[in-house]
Amino acid sequence: MPVQNTSSSSAPGGSACRSCWLAAPGLLWMGLFFLAPLALVFAISFASRGTYGGVVWEFTAANYLDLWHPLYGKILGQSFWYASLTTAICFVLGFPLAYIIARSPARWQPVLLLLVMLPFWTNFLVRTYAWMIVLRQNGLVNALLLALGIVEAPLELLYTPTAVVIGLVYGYLPFMVLPLYVAVERLDPFLVEAAWDLYASRWAVFTRIVVPLTMPGIVGGCVLVFIPSIGSFITPDLLGGARSMMIGNLIQHEYLVVRDWPLGSAVSFVLMGIVMAAVGLYYRHAARAAGPLEGR
Repeated sequence: MPVQNTSSSSAPGGSACRSCWLAAPGLLWMGLFFLAPLALVFAISFASRGTYGGVVWEFTAANYLDLWHPLYGKILGQSFWYASLTTAICFVLGFPLAYIIARSPARWQPVLLLLVMLPFWTNFLVRTYAWMIVLRQNGLVNALLLALGIVEAPLELLYTPTAVVIGLVYGYLPFMVLPLYVAVERLDPFLVEAAWDLYASRWAVFTRIVVPLTMPGIVGGCVLVFIPSIGSFITPDLLGGARSMMIGNLIQHEYLVVRDWPLGSAVSFVLMGIVMAAVGLYYRHAARAAGPLEGR
């Protein structure tokens, strides 16, 4: 007669216990290096600024009330505009590129993906400085325009909103291409051919077949581009100058220049809350859009 194994290791509770022990190092790391600093910054956001900088542990909500100043609202609105425009441009440029890569022969796809990821081999700060050289008055763009006779005098391209958008699109375009490539690569080409056989127009095929079926990649790419764009501070600082300050520059300025850590912490948490709310609405919209399609 076989003997039943009653050891705790084979019981469901034993399996759950082993899972907890396996997850403990990761949870400990996240607690020490993510949750604890986050809690500290949250506490500092309700503190007061010292006379010569630093933190005075006197509870106040003035840091959050100060954010209602029109200047901070202008910076926040400008940040949302730059991030939204960057996301839209990255989608317009990235979707055709991802589609071409996904429909290329299998032997060429790794090479094309490598070319997309190649900029990551260079430091982001170095790449931003390279754009400063390209966009300055005696840079490559103005030299080309003057040589072709398109303009008679060099254009003011550097330290403009256009330069900021160019730098953001260049920096975050791969974050849009890679999720779109995965989504398009999973798209069944026979569904597109069936739409062509049913005499669907190009626009109908794109909006009713391609976009709904690649919606997870679109949402993922937009989130991956929007979040780092709205918090960027290197690109607007180097390419935009003082006239193109974003909320990331404001946080950096409050921490390192003004040394108002409580106000900088409050701005950080307001930005975090807005981004989390936007991401939640984005995923909710994507789930609603994909729901009817999954039910078919």
